[in-house]
Amino acid sequence: MLFSDILGQTHIKNHLLKSIENGRIPHAQLFVGKTGSGLLPMAIAYAQAILASNHAPGSTGHESCMTKVANLAHPDLHFVFPVNTNDAVKKHPYSGLFLEDWRLFVAKNPYGSLYDWLACLGIEKKQGNINVDEAKQMLKSLSLKAYEGGHKIMIIWMADRMNTACANKILKLIEEPPKNTVLLLLTEKEEQILGTVQSRCQKLQFPLLPEETISKQLIENKGVSKNKALKISSLSNGDFHQALCLLNNGGDDAIFENWFVDWVRTAFKAKGNKSSINALISWSEEIAKEGRETQKKFLSYCQETFRQALLKNYKVDSLLFFDAPTTKFSIEKFAPFIHQNNIFEISEAIEEASYHIERNGNAKIIFTDLSIKLTRLIHAKS
Repeated sequence: MLFSDILGQTHIKNHLLKSIENGRIPHAQLFVGKTGSGLLPMAIAYAQAILASNHAPGSTGHESCMTKVANLAHPDLHFVFPVNTNDAVKKHPYSGLFLEDWRLFVAKNPYGSLYDWLACLGIEKKQGNINVDEAKQMLKSLSLKAYEGGHKIMIIWMADRMNTACANKILKLIEEPPKNTVLLLLTEKEEQILGTVQSRCQKLQFPLLPEETISKQLIENKGVSKNKALKISSLSNGDFHQALCLLNNGGDDAIFENWFVDWVRTAFKAKGNKSSINALISWSEEIAKEGRETQKKFLSYCQETFRQALLKNYKVDSLLFFDAPTTKFSIEKFAPFIHQNNIFEISEAIEEASYHIERNGNAKIIFTDLSIKLTRLIHAKS
């Protein structure tokens, strides 16, 4: 994967290339940003440039190196990513057991999310983790000499998924790696990485992508009409992965809309209505049966729908791009109930629910609590 294949991020590309040219490559780097801002493609392109720098440009070795990295099959390029048990791997899962799946996944969608990866493995209802078994494999892989005599590079995707035991075990490796070893830790959630790991890395913050960069890519590479591309790029909030989801996953939105409409309508009726409270509990039980990643995606959908309702209420139609997949929901009728006196508390309640879902909280309790909060907030006077 070449730097030229990556959307935007020109400043970061130049910085990384300069570090190679000057021979000042930090041994441990932390790439922080949204998956859709290009963390993984950038890390692979950077690894390709580092490994290829060991060969004369245009030589057979140089071309061979570029090809092997492009296929994610270079012996000096290692990957670590969240995994869990599935039908093929019953116990002690680690990244090396899933490399073929990983290569197919990255080739298909280098801007893919953790949920996409877990769905690829058929374990979207489980949590992906980087555990102590992985740490042992990391230490083993990097203790060997470089196959081609140059650098060894390890890309740790979604590094925030490292549990404490794993993080503690590789602290020494991050602080003093073997000669010519480069560790690239990629994360969306820097705050969830152990502080002692963060302090040993040089951090590089990835900004969100400009709307025009996303819309141009959709028009030129996906054949999307200009108006649709502008709408998707605005809703994507600078995240190319989100843009692709909006383009391809209308089915999810239809399901989420049904859940959302049932939830909001029942919450609205619940004031002084015991049977509606029971209905909200039943609704929470149904959502709790879904996988945690699906629950988090649904909460993100709710957050965006409330935001769009607020924009409609205050007649900011230039920023309004809401499209209901069905006719079951009307943003015009819903908008008057979302205003300055409840939007902040609603957003905070959803963010808190998402945080606790991420932390393996009891989903039934979390969604029930959120629902009861909504019964009060939805009736707040504007």
